Amino acid sequence: MSDLESIKAQLEERLEFLSAKVVEIEGDLREPANPDFAEQATEAEADEVLEGLESSALLEISQINAALNRIDEGTYGECATCGDPVGEKRLEAIPYAAQCISCASKIT
Repeated sequence: MSDLESIKAQLEERLEFLSAKVVEIEGDLREPANPDFAEQATEAEADEVLEGLESSALLEISQINAALNRIDEGTYGECATCGDPVGEKRLEAIPYAAQCISCASKIT
């Protein structure tokens, strides 16, 4: 498996990026509504998109925090469901993956 310190640094960098994006999105969502009714409709649609992006970012933040905890606990790379290795290629693609591909495919 890749060096855990490198993985941890990568996860922390992504966490910092996502946290900044969430703050930016929350700021955009708190902006006062435009007095123009037509513009309000456009802004409402944009706000829905922003809320979706924020939700995705918050989920990924949660997953990254869990992966950082697994690194600290020494269980990173073990499937949270069956205990088998998650797989190096899967972790390269999704460094915060908590399950092997077999267990993850059973959930969806």
